[in-house]
Amino acid sequence: MNEIWSYHLFDLVSQSITVGKVATLFIAIAILFALYRAVLKKYFPKVFAGTEIDVSEMKNLTRLLRGLILLVFVLAAVLTFNQNHVLYKFESFDLTIVLIIKALLFLQFIRLIDWFVSNVVIHNYYAARSRGKKDSDEALTKSEVMAKRLVQSIIYVIVLLFALKNFHIDFTLFNRNFGDELVQFKLSSIIHAILVILIARLFVWAITNIFFFNIYQKQKIDVGSQFAVNQLVKYVVYLIAIIVCFNVLGIDMSLILGGAAALLVGIGLGLQQTFNDFISGLVILFERSVSVGDLLEFDSTVGMVKKIGMRASTIETRGNTIIVVPNHLLVNEKVINWNHFNQRVRFSVDVGVAYGSDTALVKKLLLRSVADNPYVEKFPAPFMRFQNFGNSSLDFSLYFFSRNLLVIEDIKSDIRLEIDQLFRDHNITIPFPQSDIHIKRD
Repeated sequence: MNEIWSYHLFDLVSQSITVGKVATLFIAIAILFALYRAVLKKYFPKVFAGTEIDVSEMKNLTRLLRGLILLVFVLAAVLTFNQNHVLYKFESFDLTIVLIIKALLFLQFIRLIDWFVSNVVIHNYYAARSRGKKDSDEALTKSEVMAKRLVQSIIYVIVLLFALKNFHIDFTLFNRNFGDELVQFKLSSIIHAILVILIARLFVWAITNIFFFNIYQKQKIDVGSQFAVNQLVKYVVYLIAIIVCFNVLGIDMSLILGGAAALLVGIGLGLQQTFNDFISGLVILFERSVSVGDLLEFDSTVGMVKKIGMRASTIETRGNTIIVVPNHLLVNEKVINWNHFNQRVRFSVDVGVAYGSDTALVKKLLLRSVADNPYVEKFPAPFMRFQNFGNSSLDFSLYFFSRNLLVIEDIKSDIRLEIDQLFRDHNITIPFPQSDIHIKRD
């Protein structure tokens, strides 16, 4: 049996090909084919049967697995027939066929992990959130795309680090002196620093979108408070990430702070207002006097808070223009917050009618003008007041509550048009100011 197993068939690049090697290769092919049939044809269709994964993504998974199995087969063939030749040699580095195949296998395996995380973990999570209707479809899609890109970036940065290590191409970009210490900035150190930042972003996403999100929904925390907590988490995590990045690069933070103390004092004096805005931003986040989604009025401008940043806040006006407001203005200046504690805000429309008009009918018509308006709240119910006996009119005010604060002027316009039409239909006159001039002659 041993003689048959070691029987020489032919030579391949100075290597003897025996029956045993060929049989081993065929056994490997059979195992891989059986694995392919079991995994792709039976196992995966059952696993992903209840998921919402697109057909195109399932095809991508099939191609990835086929590529992985093919690479395993090629690696088995090269090792079986002992064909691991050196393709390129540089100093102590040998570029061999096996090394290339292993790199491709590693890349293919990383792509499989990327597919699994993007299409099973992240996609299913956002699909569940979408069914719960707790966010808008646009916001969910944008967050899902961001998460997938973040995971992909981390995965391929890891691949790059693997290539630098195994292909021995980690070279020094430049050197810098920090105090008495010489720091070498290598390519791998910079990529490690980038990886730390990406992992920090992924950690922030996981904390704010998964862990805190469930708490927000259970406790029914408002959007402004959610944003404040998320921002504080970002500040803390990114600060830690920056410190870790300096350590990865080999830079001692104490040397930088000690050597640049005088410079920092000068910068601090020159950037007093910037630091004031930064501290004001922290005050806003902790105190929550202004939150994301609040409608503010300041300096004759009305707008909704879209973002509270470290230095400035972004406010969208009624005209869909964006105003960047330094944070200290929101803390130190007088700001009217229309909906900080209550989304329903009371507004009024003033109108005057001619003397002699039926005031009971006027009251009935004013209330009817807002009865069918979809943007006017039914509770608290609208009401009117007879304000005054004016110089040329009886003055009334119609009060109503609404949640559509940003377009309230359009709502008021519609109500005024309805009042004018009702008054015309019932012969109620809206007078214009009149003055009697008496001329006295001597």
